[in-house]
Order: sequence, then structure tokens, then C-alpha cells
Amino acid sequence: MVELQRIGLVGEGGELAPLLSDLLGALADPMVMVQVEVTGEHGPVNHGVVVGQEAVISHDGWPGEEESEYVSIEPNTLVWELSRKVNLHRGDKPEEGAPAVRVETTMAALDAAFVALEEPGADDDDETRALVRKALAETDADLKDPQLAQFLDLVVSLNATWRVTTAWDGEHDGERAGMIRALAVWDCGPLGYWIREQPEEPIMPGQVGPDSPLALMKPTSSEAWDKITDLLPDRNELLIASE
Repeated sequence: MVELQRIGLVGEGGELAPLLSDLLGALADPMVMVQVEVTGEHGPVNHGVVVGQEAVISHDGWPGEEESEYVSIEPNTLVWELSRKVNLHRGDKPEEGAPAVRVETTMAALDAAFVALEEPGADDDDETRALVRKALAETDADLKDPQLAQFLDLVVSLNATWRVTTAWDGEHDGERAGMIRALAVWDCGPLGYWIREQPEEPIMPGQVGPDSPLALMKPTSSEAWDKITDLLPDRNELLIASE
């Protein structure tokens, strides 16, 4: 209590500061929980947002740290906040009428590519690319150029992956049920963002194996923004709508 009073979160009479009161209120009775998982070269990092009845609280974590920073945000900035957490930025505008770009293979091919990336015998980028290409060709005989070359470029350019998951209490078949939506994306640096359409999120334990299909689709930045927006429930999807 003394430490909380020292940093201004609790007053001399034991009253809670507004920020702490908002945080505890949101955690005690959340309407929507948003989890953001980002995995990059420094390991996994967990962020999130809690949408409460009276406040929206954002929290950020750091690699290797258990502590998180909690900040109250305006509800109308929620999508902006989620986009900041995944470092969503503008990409090149596609040509009008350009076809959607999609790459398909298997999870086994992806695993083989990651193993090849860690091969100790590769002395330079060209040798690494050759090892990855060989692993892909041997694992998925159906993966041919130009998709083989494109998938190779994505694997060697992969900077980070991120997943945004939203959860709330809703209704299914007239009964109260937990609702979940999720989006998984590859950040491939200069090659842009690629939505992982398969395996489709949310993934349940034991659902994905080596033979499971892997499909990546390249969206525009505005399409990625729309996908994040679509993760959030409309007010009529929340149980409070009927209260």
C-alpha cells in the first residue's frame, strides 16, 4: 500500500487513482479482450487491450520482461492502437485490377524451410537460399515456380509474425457463448504483409499437422487495416446490447 501511495496510485485515505480504478474496473468486468502476439528476432512479445464498461485499457510488453505498461486510451482509437502494436505501416499501392497474390504449400514445407535456414553449413545468402529451395522442393513436390521462388523469398525475408485475437461473451444458437476471432499475419519486410489464410485462425490444439495446408495472401495496407477492424465485435454482438 505504501508503494502504491508513493507512486500516486492510491491516496492517503486508500482511495484509488482514476487510472488504477479504470484498470481494475475493466479487468473485473471486460466486454472485449484483445490479445496481440508478436514473434520476431528478439522472441515473443505479448500486448493487448481490455475494453471495459467505462474505460479502454491498452497494455504493452517487452521481450524478456514480465512487466507490462498499462495506458487508458480513447475507444475511437482502438484500431489505431492495435495497428501500432503490430507496426502496421503503409505499403506500395497495387496496380488497379491487379489479381490477388496467393501462395499455397504445406506446413511440412514450412518446417523444412525453417530447418534449412538454421543449417550451419551455409556461408552466405545465396547458399542459404539454395538450401531452403532444395528443402521446399523435396518436401512439397507440387510447389513449382513461380510460387516456389515466391515462397522462398517470403521465408528468407520474414521479419516477424503477429496474431491478433479478440474474445467476448456473445450468443450462439440463442445461448450465451464465448466468441473468438483471430488474424495471423507474416511481416516480410520489403515484401510486405501476408495474411495466413490457412491454417485458419483461431487454431485449436492438435488441429494442425505436417499435412495441413498453408496459404498466404498478400493484402494492401488498407485491407490489413480492414481485417483488424473486422476482428472487433459490433455492439449488437455483445450481450450488453439486450440489457
